[in-house]
Amino acid sequence: MNAREAILGSIRSHLATSAPFDAREFAVNHENPVILSKPPLSPNLAASFMHNLTAVGGHCIITQGQTGIAESLTEIITNLQKTKLRAQRIAISDTPVVEQLMYMTDLEIEELKVTPSASEIFQFDAGITTAQAAIAETGTLVLDSAHERHRLVSLVPPVHIAIIDASQIYETLGEALNSLRREKELSPAVTFITGPSRTADIELTLTIGVHGPQELYVIIKE
Repeated sequence: MNAREAILGSIRSHLATSAPFDAREFAVNHENPVILSKPPLSPNLAASFMHNLTAVGGHCIITQGQTGIAESLTEIITNLQKTKLRAQRIAISDTPVVEQLMYMTDLEIEELKVTPSASEIFQFDAGITTAQAAIAETGTLVLDSAHERHRLVSLVPPVHIAIIDASQIYETLGEALNSLRREKELSPAVTFITGPSRTADIELTLTIGVHGPQELYVIIKE
């Protein structure tokens, strides 16, 4: 028996073995379908977002005002500086609020640069941006490049720190996308970020941070 015949024989035998279970599954889920309802989200969308982001390996801080954001940035970056991630060279997006917040901190860093070029961005330890929306039910950030130059800053450095207002957190994907469409057509470049970057090879070995940040921090301003 050659390899092809062995593979096809194995498939046939397993299909035959599963037939009784297939019939039972069809009767339960197709003839009398059961609609499973999702558990309701917390009335506090920020808390729901935080819970779901943490579940996929992200970190979240909920704070108050500009001063609270600056203090959170100081705490996050200071802690990162004690690790191999360094956080000494910081890339930021081109929205003025991020640069203002960085100058409100008392951090000691080697370099702060607004939207480094593609050839430079790989030399930076962390990227800081805002986000234009967030989805509470999945813990997902939505970044719209029509509002801010943040694609490289958010996707290349080992650490991404995102800042978002609690009013920009929506329950579902549809609501988040509708919020971006209110002023104009949706940008052709929208980035969805759910936790740190994950990659699995053909053997299903999961690796964090190969094709994107290995750490994601979100600061929510209430």
